[in-house]
Amino acid sequence: MKKKGQIEFEESSGNVFADLGRKDADELFLRARLGAQILHILQDRGLSKQKDVQEVLDIGQAEVSKLLNARFHRFSEGRLMSFLNKLDQKVTIKVSPRRRGEKPQEVVFA
Repeated sequence: MKKKGQIEFEESSGNVFADLGRKDADELFLRARLGAQILHILQDRGLSKQKDVQEVLDIGQAEVSKLLNARFHRFSEGRLMSFLNKLDQKVTIKVSPRRRGEKPQEVVFA
């Protein structure tokens, strides 16, 4: 029971999609992390115009719109990784045994 004036909250697992009970939480979280990295790189390079993003990523206007509006669920993980490659980023996938208590997947940016 909370005391008067206390705010009730629930601590996050670190994956908002899992916290919401989504069955595809790991995939959505991965796409969100990859997509956010893409947007960060585009911003750092001053690529805010859709036409510029179209040219760099070699995609159509509709896809650029989805990307810039953070609709990352509309892209596969592979597609998002290919965008990172087109932005001169190296993407490394490492597979290793999971220790007890570890999350099944981890996304790390250097």
